[in-house]
Amino acid sequence: MIYGYIRVSSDKQTVENQRFEINNFCESNNMQIDGWIEETISGTCSYRKRKLGRLLRRTGQDDIIICSELSRLGRNLFMIMEILNVCMSSGCRLWTIKDGYRLGDDINAKVLAFAFGLSAEIERSLISQRTREALARKRAEGVHLGRPRGSRPELKFYRLHRYHKRIAALYSQGKTVYRIAKDLKLNCNTLNRYMQRSGIIPNSEAK
Repeated sequence: MIYGYIRVSSDKQTVENQRFEINNFCESNNMQIDGWIEETISGTCSYRKRKLGRLLRRTGQDDIIICSELSRLGRNLFMIMEILNVCMSSGCRLWTIKDGYRLGDDINAKVLAFAFGLSAEIERSLISQRTREALARKRAEGVHLGRPRGSRPELKFYRLHRYHKRIAALYSQGKTVYRIAKDLKLNCNTLNRYMQRSGIIPNSEAK
């Protein structure tokens, strides 16, 4: 399938120029558009929330998306790179007319793939570094990180709280923690801690 993608930022702009460019390109290359995707939305909006995102989710091997230029995809480099990476992962080809990009199974795609991977690795490294520096600064300022010492979350936030009545009933029937854990397919140590913290096992009986 060959798709023509058109995006304008406001309803004051017209899609006809982009449509004309794409049609001319297809005629010159003996191609025919099977479906048009047009939208009026800012390029700063995430592509996932746009018609483009829905298009990318249904395209696959050997499909082609044609647009007038890369800026129609998004307004920043990282968004455009992410979109190109999605196309490469699915096998979809992306062609632009003004920029002359032909993203497909060739050396250019392999170079772009390397660039995407390197950029992502650098970004992850920078995020990790910024996080470490921020945590170190907080510690230097005497800020305690994590849950306040001695505090515990409310019982309703415990994963086992939904079994509370059943656990209490089984324990009152004389069943051991091990037996209850086996019956409910729960981790014995986790169950034991919950039963102590919730008061099912009185403090006097807790180990």
